[in-house]
Amino acid sequence: MLRDALDGLTVIDFTQIGAGPTCTMLLADMGARVIKVEPPGGELGRGLGPGWLGDDSALFHGFNRNKLGVALDLKSPEGLAVARRMAAEADIVVESMRPGVMERLGLGHAGLSTLNPALVYCSISAYGQDGPYAGRAGVDGIIQADSGLMSLIGMPDGEPCKVQAPVVDVMTGYVACVGILSKLAQRARDGQGGHLDVSLLNAALALQQSSLTSYCADGRLPERAGSAAPYSAPNQAFRTADGWIMIAAYMPERWRRLCDVLGLPALADDPRFATSPLRVANRAAMVEALTSVLVTRPTDAWLAVLQDADILCARVATYEDLMAHPQVAANRMVQRIPHQTLGEVRMPGFPINSVQENALPARPAPACGQHTQTVLGELGFSAAQIAALQARGAVHCADTIEAPLTATAS
Repeated sequence: MLRDALDGLTVIDFTQIGAGPTCTMLLADMGARVIKVEPPGGELGRGLGPGWLGDDSALFHGFNRNKLGVALDLKSPEGLAVARRMAAEADIVVESMRPGVMERLGLGHAGLSTLNPALVYCSISAYGQDGPYAGRAGVDGIIQADSGLMSLIGMPDGEPCKVQAPVVDVMTGYVACVGILSKLAQRARDGQGGHLDVSLLNAALALQQSSLTSYCADGRLPERAGSAAPYSAPNQAFRTADGWIMIAAYMPERWRRLCDVLGLPALADDPRFATSPLRVANRAAMVEALTSVLVTRPTDAWLAVLQDADILCARVATYEDLMAHPQVAANRMVQRIPHQTLGEVRMPGFPINSVQENALPARPAPACGQHTQTVLGELGFSAAQIAALQARGAVHCADTIEAPLTATAS
C-alpha cells in the first residue's frame, strides 16, 4: 500500500494556501509524518471562502488532511528556536515563503543543512529562487495570466478566463512532490540532502506542454475556442435538448460513425470535413451541422446511442452530477473523514490506487496548534517549558480532542 510508503519520514511544512499544502498532503497521504507549522492565528488559507466548514475554509480542510498541526510565532526568537530544532530532526522541509524570507529567519536551506546535511529542502515560490522576477509575489490566478494559460481559455470573441479550480497551485504541488521523492531516492544512494527550487510559473508552463510545443513548432498563437480542442475536431461540447454533451470523434472511423448515428451520412463525405485538420479549419460549419441534430434529443438519450456506437462522449457534469457519478463512487474518490467538531468532512481522495488507498483511515486537517504540545513533548520539551513558551506567545497549544481514525468513501 502507498499509505505507508513514506512511513518513518518526518516533514516540516512551512507552507500555506494551495501549492505547498498540496505537496505536503500527498506526502502525508503516502505515510510521511507531516507537521504543519502555522502562526498562532492560523495560516492565510483558513480564511479563504466562501465554502466553510466550521470557522475554517473548506479549502484549508481539503489541502491539509493527514497532518499534525503546530502553531509557532516565527517572529519570536523562542518560536524560531523551536522551528530550527524541529527541522534539525526532520527528513524534509517544505516552505512557500517569498524568496529570501526563510534565509532572513535563519530557516533557509543553507542554515538548516549545516544542522542536518541529509535534509531534503523544497522551496515553492511564484517565479523561482533566482532571476529578475524572483522577488515577486504571485498566486494561482496571477500565474495563470503570466504563463499564457489564461490566453487559451474562453470563447473566441470573449474575455480571457481563468480555470476556476486552482490548477497551477495543484500542479505545482504535484511537481514538488515528484521532486522530493526523486531527491529521497538520490539521498538513499549518497546520503546527502539538497535544495529543490519549484515555481508556479514552471509548473504552469509544464501544464501547457501540448500548446506550447505547437507554438514553438510553427509560431502561431493559439486562439481561444471555448470547449473545442485546437488540434482536432469534433472534440468539444455540443448543446443538446436539455444541456451539453462532450463528443470526441475526430478519428476517421468515429467521425463516420458519428455522422451515421446523427443521420447525416453525407457529412462524412463532405470535402470540407474529410480530415480532422479540415474539420478544425471549418469548425463553425461542422458545429452548426452537428448541433442541428443534437439539440433535438436530451443528453441521456444521446449518451446511450453514442456509447453504443463506441463514440467517445460524456455529459458536461456539474458537481451535483459528480456526487452521483457511479465511477467516482467505485473509485472511492470522495472521502468522508470523521472530524472532532464537524462530524464529517468530504473531500477528493488520494488519486493513485484509489479503491485501496481511500478505504484506509484518514486524519482530518488539524486545528491551529492542535498537536503543538505533542510534537514539542517528543522533541524533549517539558510540560513546564511548553507552558512557559505559550505564556510568552512563542507557541500556541489548542485544547482539542483527536477524532477516531476511521474511513468511509463514496
